[in-house]
Amino acid sequence: MWLSGEFPRDLKILRDKKPLVHHFMNFVAMNDAANVTLAIGASPIMAHAKEEVEELASKANVLYINIGTLDEYWVESMIIAGKAASRNNVPILLDPVGAGATRYRTEVVKRILNEAEVSVVKGNGGEMLALAGVAGGVKGVDSIANATMDVAVKIAEEYNVTAVVTGPWDYVSDGKRRIIVKNGTPLLQYVTGSGCMVGSVIASFMAINRDFVKASVEGLVAFEIAAEKAEAKSKAPGTFKQYLIDELFNLTGDDYVRMAKVEVIQ
Repeated sequence: MWLSGEFPRDLKILRDKKPLVHHFMNFVAMNDAANVTLAIGASPIMAHAKEEVEELASKANVLYINIGTLDEYWVESMIIAGKAASRNNVPILLDPVGAGATRYRTEVVKRILNEAEVSVVKGNGGEMLALAGVAGGVKGVDSIANATMDVAVKIAEEYNVTAVVTGPWDYVSDGKRRIIVKNGTPLLQYVTGSGCMVGSVIASFMAINRDFVKASVEGLVAFEIAAEKAEAKSKAPGTFKQYLIDELFNLTGDDYVRMAKVEVIQ
């Protein structure tokens, strides 16, 4: 199975090194994103003040920009941090929350892509369709449309990034490689910020694996296997989320070997 040898190694490296993940995280999911980052083994910091983001982004192991709760102050801080990360070879994960819902959100995403060297763009089907130029796929910050591998490939090629399209199946591509992740549970759609949380886990793997296709798949599978294990303990959203954090903390390399559903498209 793809990555069955590398995932256990990378999970151990992640937990041994505890890399620093600098988050621009929306207010709705900030606490949960910090918790899953700690649970998988990394060290989160949530910081957006203009006075410190350049210094933090320069020193972090990865920068995660999530645009969920936007204002002009945050946008300028994101640009400052993104440029600092780019100058210092710090990888950037961009989560275009709600792209397509308003013109402003879409424009902010494109500005970040133009002014910083983004490594990974991760979004739900509607958000990624909006970046690919297809309107009508989002309602608020929720996707009302599913995207396919073609959308991931188009975004990867247009913006020179690894594109991650989340949904019932997840599609990952850098324009050349094409990977489908089939893990997960429908319960995730009833937990606010689950997409933001999976971004934190992907970013944690990006901090120790500079092959961003592999890091993205590792993060997706880690989060979604934990979700499957949590679902076995609770079928209701509140307790499911608690078990999800527990299962991320207890995740092992053997879990990947036993449970990963990863398809490599030739």
